[in-house]
Amino acid sequence: MINGINHITFAVSDLEKSVEFYVNLLGLRLVGKWDKGAYLLAGNQWVALNIDNAAVLETKSDYTHISFNVLSTDFQKMKDKLESVGVKSFKENSSEGDSFYFLDPDGHKLELHYNTIEDRLKWARENNWSTFELY
Repeated sequence: MINGINHITFAVSDLEKSVEFYVNLLGLRLVGKWDKGAYLLAGNQWVALNIDNAAVLETKSDYTHISFNVLSTDFQKMKDKLESVGVKSFKENSSEGDSFYFLDPDGHKLELHYNTIEDRLKWARENNWSTFELY
């Protein structure tokens, strides 16, 4: 049985640029680095960056993305920091709670969000999603 997510890996074209982005802008903690990659921690979640010559520098048009959790008190500060350095947004928020959807240097879709799954389920019930079923 799967009991969680072990790690997330991003194929990157420029390791130094990606480490700078994830560590200095997003605040992930660098725990290991070599010529072809780096290991970072987002809280206790392991994030791997790996140089990949096949990394595609164009953004897919679908909604697939990774969402990083932030404290509600840090959300606006983080969003302002990312916008101040010209990080590109790919979507406006239309769900409950504050979210900021943005791209990393290789076009990976990311999100800042601070609500929990419990908050989302409560919001879905209160907004009468016609096809929503709670299990």
